[in-house]
Amino acid sequence: MFWPFLTFSLTLCNNTSYLYSFITTVLYMTLNCRGQLLRLDEPVVMGIINVTPDSFYAGSRQASVGGALLQADKMVAEGAAILDIGGQSTRPGADIIGIDEEISRVIPVIEAIYVKHPKIIISVDTFYAQVADAAYSAGASIINDISGGTMDDAMLATAARLKMPYVCMHIKGTPQTMQQQAVYADVTKEVLEYFIERIDKCRQAGIHDVVIDPGFGFAKTPKHNFTLLHNLEIFKILGVPMLAGLSRKSTIYKTLGTTADEALNGTTVLNTIALLKGAHILRVHDVKQSMEAVKLVAAYKRAQ
Repeated sequence: MFWPFLTFSLTLCNNTSYLYSFITTVLYMTLNCRGQLLRLDEPVVMGIINVTPDSFYAGSRQASVGGALLQADKMVAEGAAILDIGGQSTRPGADIIGIDEEISRVIPVIEAIYVKHPKIIISVDTFYAQVADAAYSAGASIINDISGGTMDDAMLATAARLKMPYVCMHIKGTPQTMQQQAVYADVTKEVLEYFIERIDKCRQAGIHDVVIDPGFGFAKTPKHNFTLLHNLEIFKILGVPMLAGLSRKSTIYKTLGTTADEALNGTTVLNTIALLKGAHILRVHDVKQSMEAVKLVAAYKRAQ
């Protein structure tokens, strides 16, 4: 594991602006969201609102602006710091919808939430630069991109131009092909190398605030996911915030022999491990239970 860290360190030393960004992120751990600073010295919860008919967990689906707004009200009341709005299912094998359809799904929801909850931070879950641009105009302030900028060449430049924090996730292939590409000699090493390369691309594009997401479940078997979770602390060397998206995923319910509907307790267990390993953001379907995990882990850490 030493040589990837050495390579990353040399990249930092040869790029002054990158080094400055690295130092300030480590020291202050904040994201600039349309001028609002989101502090991450204590972990925060990102609530999932899917404006889709086919997301893997039925409880996250909202068919109307009104339904999405009610879900947003509940999540805000329960303590979510971020609401993540997605109009495209990225479950294995899901059909990709076009830009116009995705915009028609997410923009009315983002606008409604922004009007009713102007202080909540809104994230748009998209790999399309045009959707990100429209979402910013509607009130979103974070881009959550499952492709790490690999599915739309304009994404990184768009995030930089809009000065939006950028969640860069690890994936191999696309949602249609990723499960056939879940092959690694060393999953932790390969994901770390991916982030070294992608963070550098983000910095070169001019993105100041980068968040990494190991992409649990994306081109990974349950064994890969547990290995990444076990080794999550290694990613601290990258000096950027980490997002953990484990909520109700198949790694949980297949391991337990249940279903996504019955995976809340398992989600809380794995979220707790992620927090102990250094996760800064939990992306979840169930905000109340996740906030409880955040508070209890914080109390545990203060007691040491």
